[in-house]
Amino acid sequence: MNKILNISEAVTIAIHGMVSIAASSDRMNVGMLAMHTKFSRNHIAKVLNQLVKHGFLLSERGPTGGFNLAREADRISLLEIYESIEGSLDPAVCDPRCDLCLAHGCVFGGLSHKFQREFRDYLRNTTLRDIIK
Repeated sequence: MNKILNISEAVTIAIHGMVSIAASSDRMNVGMLAMHTKFSRNHIAKVLNQLVKHGFLLSERGPTGGFNLAREADRISLLEIYESIEGSLDPAVCDPRCDLCLAHGCVFGGLSHKFQREFRDYLRNTTLRDIIK
């Protein structure tokens, strides 16, 4: 099924994983997150390791290991998580090569830009703490 808003599986794992870890009083491991989210353990491990490298998570190896937040949940926005996986979320603009848009203005009436701006604002203004309240 086609979607208007297409969020990658990696971003979905990152945000859901971070929310789950923030909501947990104990460390969470890849197996626990795989049970909650139904994503592959390998993909979860890869995404969480990226989040460790970006300073969002702390990890501890071993049988009692797992992941904890590296900073408080109210100091981590969803936009930071999104951009750590996908890169900068810039406002959408029409393709400058589009002859229709150049001659007549955006055929979508600027909705793409509006949706992108609203989505970015939501991510910027929402922290992990907001989600787990």
